[in-house]
Amino acid sequence: MGYRVVVVGATGNVGREMLNILAERQFPVDELAVLASRRSLGTEVSFGDKTLTTQDLDTFDFTGWDMALFAVGSTATKEYAPKAAAAGCVVIDNSSLYRYDPDVPLIVPECNADAIHGYSKKNIIANPNCSTAQMVVALKPLHDRAKIKRVVVSTYQSVSGSGKDAMDELWDQTKAVYNPTSDVPAKVYTKEIAFNVIPHIDVFMEDGSTKEEWKMVAETKKIVDPAIKVTATCVRVPVFVGHSESVNIEFEEFLDEDEAREILREAPGIMVIDKREDGGYVTPKECVGDFATFISRIRQDSTIENGINLWCVSDNLRKGAALNAVQIAETLGREALKKG
Repeated sequence: MGYRVVVVGATGNVGREMLNILAERQFPVDELAVLASRRSLGTEVSFGDKTLTTQDLDTFDFTGWDMALFAVGSTATKEYAPKAAAAGCVVIDNSSLYRYDPDVPLIVPECNADAIHGYSKKNIIANPNCSTAQMVVALKPLHDRAKIKRVVVSTYQSVSGSGKDAMDELWDQTKAVYNPTSDVPAKVYTKEIAFNVIPHIDVFMEDGSTKEEWKMVAETKKIVDPAIKVTATCVRVPVFVGHSESVNIEFEEFLDEDEAREILREAPGIMVIDKREDGGYVTPKECVGDFATFISRIRQDSTIENGINLWCVSDNLRKGAALNAVQIAETLGREALKKG
């Protein structure tokens, strides 16, 4: 027996990826509804070998539906997620709206699947920020072994994290570099992104950090351990899909790099590609379309007593968003709703 599933925001990058992953992983769907705003009403989307037509989010009745995967912004989520939840449909939300609500579980199934039962307080489950999701998959098994004190992370985040307009801006600006008569001013970003890097994601906060950096701190604490200290620098780079992270980890006790490598090889959701030779590591281009979080460049940090450095790469539209949401749905079905 399967589930009646709704995908909200089905015409966007993440919504379409959710549909692809539901089909790829053969999620037990008895009935599927795809919703969009009235601007995109009637747009056709693919689900496996089927073509579905979007329905109007504004008038949709969530009564009798088991779960809804939301891939819309916080404004729309704030309006429609409570309606779905009140109708008895469990919301799995990809926006940032509910991530820091103490009554809403923030889930990365490889890390804290047991927290899924907390959904019943509001009938809502939060999906973490894309940059946090891939990092905590690597941190959790290491934390279980040696207890992490502090994490210093620098991110190299692709433009797909900002949506289709950002991908178009990178494409158009890149073409304009080779055409002296063209000029494509920055609209999505504060500066030109083509052949450039921008150390600014989301809004600035009073302490000088950005909201994206704050998210990584707060979410890591909620998912893994509130005692972990995290400092982040988040950077947008001219890559279409795939986020990369340079992660420095300080532990309470010594952890040898070889043991760390073996722990990560055995951990769920991780693929270790770590050869100390030319090309013996994974780049964002190589991870696109894959479910795994890839770990490379694992090595001791000799500047502190108990330190490890590593390189972390993942498809941000998948593990950073759509895949994690589907994994939450799988966990919800297996551990909480238990149909059939």
